[in-house]
Amino acid sequence: MTDYERIAAALAYAGAHFHTQPSLEELAAQAHWSPFHFQRKFQEWAGVSPKKFLQFLSLEHAKRMLRQAASLAEAAHETGLSGTGRLHHLFVTLEAMTPGEYRHGGAALTIRYSFGESSFGRYLVASTEKGICKLAFAEDDAAALNELRLEWPNATFAAAETASHGQATRFFTRNFTPPDRLHLHLKGTPFQLKSWESLLRIPEGELRTYSQLAAAAGQGAAVRAAGTATGANPVAYLIPCHRVIRQTGELGQYRWGAPRKAALVGWEAARPEALPHPA
Repeated sequence: MTDYERIAAALAYAGAHFHTQPSLEELAAQAHWSPFHFQRKFQEWAGVSPKKFLQFLSLEHAKRMLRQAASLAEAAHETGLSGTGRLHHLFVTLEAMTPGEYRHGGAALTIRYSFGESSFGRYLVASTEKGICKLAFAEDDAAALNELRLEWPNATFAAAETASHGQATRFFTRNFTPPDRLHLHLKGTPFQLKSWESLLRIPEGELRTYSQLAAAAGQGAAVRAAGTATGANPVAYLIPCHRVIRQTGELGQYRWGAPRKAALVGWEAARPEALPHPA
C-alpha cells in the first residue's frame, strides 16, 4: 500500500464523516499508521497538517472561494492573470483531432503509452506525434490500457516513453520551466473542447462551479452539458477538471475517485506559492 493510498483512505473517511470532525487518531487508523507517523507522513505529502488540510476541504472554504471567483473581473480570468492559473493557461496548448482521426477511431495514429507514479497515485499517459491524448490515474495497469484501446480501436499502440510523457511527470512534480510547453492532442465535440479550454484558465488553488464553467465556454445555460464535458475530460490533472465543484460548495464526484479529487483540491490549496511563469 503506497503512502498516497493510505492518505486517500484517510481523506475518504474524513469526507464521509466530516460532520463529526474526525480526530487525528481516527484518520491515522484509516491509514494504518500511528497518529505520530500519520501526522509526519501527511505533512510531508501535503505540506500542511491534516487539520489544516481538512480546512481547505470544508464547505465554508469552498463557498468562500466561489464567492471570490464570482467577484473577480471577467477580463482577469480570460487573460489568465489571476494567480498561478497562468501555468495551465500559457504552458498547455490544446489541439483538436481532425474529423477523420475522430471518426475512424485513430486509424492513422500511432499512440505511445507509458506508466508513471505521482503524488496522487499511479497513472497511464499516452501520446500521438502531436501531443498527449490521454492521462488517466490507474488502479490497474491492464484495465487502464484496455480503456485506452477501446477509445482508439483502430490506432496502433506501442509501449514507449516520449518527451511529452516526461513533461507530464515534471508537471506533477512542479518542475515545469519556462522553455517547456505541453501539447495536448484530443478528440471532442466543439463544446467539449471549449469547456476543456475554460478549465485550463482556472487558477491553481481556486474553484469554479459548473455554471461558471458553462459561462466561460460561452454557453451560460448549458450547465448540464458543462458537467458532462468535465466528466469526459480524457487528461487528468493536466486539464484541471478537479477544480469544478457543485454550487453548494460540495466537491462532488470525480472520474478518478472522490478521495483523489479531495486530495488534488486540498493539495493545491495548501500551496500558495506561485508556480514557474513564462519569461
